[in-house]
Amino acid sequence: MKNLLSITDLDRDDLETMLSLSEDFLHVTERDIPKVPALQGKVVVSLFYEDSTRTRISFETAAKRLSCDVMSFSVGSSSVNKGEGLRDTVQTIAAMGVDAVVVRHSAAGAPNRVASWIDASIINAGDGSHEHPTQALLDLLTLRRKRGSDLSGLRVAIVGDIVHSRVARSLVLGLDAVGAHTTLVAPPTLLPDSLEGWPVDVTHDLDSLLPELDVLYLLRIQRERQSASRLPSLREYTARWGLTVERASRLKPDTLVMHPGPMNRGVEIAAEVAEGPASLIKEQVTNGVAVRMAVLYTLLGSGGTVA
Repeated sequence: MKNLLSITDLDRDDLETMLSLSEDFLHVTERDIPKVPALQGKVVVSLFYEDSTRTRISFETAAKRLSCDVMSFSVGSSSVNKGEGLRDTVQTIAAMGVDAVVVRHSAAGAPNRVASWIDASIINAGDGSHEHPTQALLDLLTLRRKRGSDLSGLRVAIVGDIVHSRVARSLVLGLDAVGAHTTLVAPPTLLPDSLEGWPVDVTHDLDSLLPELDVLYLLRIQRERQSASRLPSLREYTARWGLTVERASRLKPDTLVMHPGPMNRGVEIAAEVAEGPASLIKEQVTNGVAVRMAVLYTLLGSGGTVA
């Protein structure tokens, strides 16, 4: 395995192996000195053409904990501002001698193009509204640690801005691979025009699902990508699809609440619910570092030991 461009690059056995390896690295992150020499001497570049806090820091932390050398690319201070295209940028970076490039870009398919231009391993950290495979992996790891290794039959609702969400597509495919059942919940204007190839059910009525769910996964309303015609008002969205305190009270006692962040508190999720006992949001962030360590180790491992 050279690249991770889509969650579909991993079959079920690959997923189980990656999640088990992530568990091992999670134990590493819990040490007083959470660092191993497994990838010492490898060079990892974070190439982010979009703003990011969680994903970028998570990948860079993961690389450093594996003893990689880390290079960060900043669009604001790069030759992109002088008109340099993506291909020239990545080929220039590759010529410096790098082993892996973590790519986030607003254009769907950009990481695939980068993979065709250079020999380094490419990891998709989010491409447009297409995919975000490591987010799906960390979400599966978080569920596995709460529900056990067998997630088949789990009833999951993904609620919110589906049309703009790369998280939703990768998570749906990942959940399907492990046998979970997913329902998308959103206003019609926030669903893709076509859901061909999505192994899901669809509803616009969140309230009818609440008593049946094992997992309620909230998506951020991506206001930076919205047009006014898609969403009449945030208040209306919250009234019908937000996880308010009252809605949370109608969930089963063991229903888990997740969100990939960053959150619009009070819009898609009430602050009290985000901080409540059912919330796995902080665990998702913690598990993200371990998952990205596992991905980097799988792509770049050179015989060094995990521990």
